Order: sequence, then C-alpha cells, then structure tokens
Amino acid sequence: MVEILGLVAILELAVAGLLVVRLAMGPSVTDRVVALNAVSTQATLSLLFFAAYADRTIYLDVALWMASFSYLGALVWARFLERGLL
Repeated sequence: MVEILGLVAILELAVAGLLVVRLAMGPSVTDRVVALNAVSTQATLSLLFFAAYADRTIYLDVALWMASFSYLGALVWARFLERGLL
C-alpha cells in the first residue's frame, strides 16, 4: 500500500509536468492561468501523497499552504483578467 502512495505522488508530478507544457504554450492568458492553477493543484496532491508515503506530517502543512495560495493566486489573476489589465 505504501508503495502505491509513492507511485501516485510520482504520477501526479508527471501530470504537473505535462501541464507545464500547456502553461508555456497556452494560446491565451486565460489558458495559462488555468494551467498554472492546475499545476499547483497537482503539486499539492503530489505532496499530500508523498506525506502519506513518507509518514511525515510536516508536509501536510506545506500542502495546505500551497493549496491556499494557489486558490488566492487564481483569484488575483482572474481579477486582473476581469479588469482587462493583462
């Protein structure tokens, strides 16, 4: 069971890597913002699975911090896009 958690953490990072390509090649700013939010979400999930794999609770705090600031970052970018500042 523990090995599966480590494997899922690695697979989440692989998905985040694919999203980085979308982030770099996005045709519009909106696509890039969505890709950035998805990359952050995948990194957070990977960190959560790694915390379960390594049985280290300190990583849960970091994952919670990442998820919170990812959400706030998406809101800020959406606000900029709404006002037409980009």
